[in-house]
Amino acid sequence: MGAVWHPECFRCHACNQPISDYEFSMSGNYPYHKSCYKEHYHPKCDVCKQFIPTNMNGLIEYRAHPFWLQKYCPTHEMDGTPRCCSCERMEPRDIQYVTLDDGRKLCLECLDSAIMDTSECQTLYLDIQEFYEGLNMKVEQQIPLLLVERQALNEAMEGEKNGHHHLPETRGLCLSEEQTVSTILKRPKFGAGNRVMEMVTEPCRLTRRCEVTAILILYGLPRLLTGSILAHEMMHAWLRLKGYRTLSQEVEEGICQVLAHMWLDSEIMSGSGSNIASTSSSSLASTSSKKGSRSQFERKLGDFFKHQIESDTSSAYGDGFRAGNRAVLQYGLKPTLDHIWLTRSFPC
Repeated sequence: MGAVWHPECFRCHACNQPISDYEFSMSGNYPYHKSCYKEHYHPKCDVCKQFIPTNMNGLIEYRAHPFWLQKYCPTHEMDGTPRCCSCERMEPRDIQYVTLDDGRKLCLECLDSAIMDTSECQTLYLDIQEFYEGLNMKVEQQIPLLLVERQALNEAMEGEKNGHHHLPETRGLCLSEEQTVSTILKRPKFGAGNRVMEMVTEPCRLTRRCEVTAILILYGLPRLLTGSILAHEMMHAWLRLKGYRTLSQEVEEGICQVLAHMWLDSEIMSGSGSNIASTSSSSLASTSSKKGSRSQFERKLGDFFKHQIESDTSSAYGDGFRAGNRAVLQYGLKPTLDHIWLTRSFPC
């Protein structure tokens, strides 16, 4: 600091009390008590709220979610700290996430717009159908939509024989086989410890009247995530009903992800109060705009779901989306679909 101080004048920049300790900390040209410096500059864990400890080399080491930038101690990745099954954020010690009947955890912000039973999802289903009609891609067949638990979804997937490809954790399924599926009939209530209680399900026999038997969606996810999964599965249905056959994983999953991403775009735009619309989605935003502006968190959540699609590292979903999105941006959706029909590949 290059200066001489009276003892009572050499004060901490944070608390303005004299520094009498032999050791002190500096930030810029300002002195701090070591404890004050730690309080102001040492990062705290967003999960346990404690100062993030230094590693064996004396360096502060922490993890951070790439989108939410939630900082946490590395030990929380191994100590059983739950993550929200929707937004992936870790459960802070001072907040209790909801425990769904199939063991998934849901944060309270995602719970706020979560869709919990089949009847509750029908309005969103109509929104997705309007979205497809706005693209001149009306799905003529009335396809049953059911919200189900994770176990029922996994069992239905095992019963499929058409080689349909899915992410490691399946959250939606376009069925083409006849099956009996247990669907959620009544929105569950939450009891002690934020655990689901009074879950009402009933078996539903699905009979095949066309190439698509039903669409199944995992229950308990926020509206924007449920809608993007539904938009994805609706594209599988549209492709089958229109006779698109033997597409590669990358092409089929890729174009389905493009439609999910487009729907999210239209929802975020229509819920922001903006009148500016891109040509690909200006006619698609009629339904959600009726609901008024979204909360700041829900808009952020929509951006996160888009980020998940855009940054997916898998060849089918990630590379497929990026190839399909490039094609749609360059040539338009209909020419891209026409090219897929003729060549079973994306235009270059």
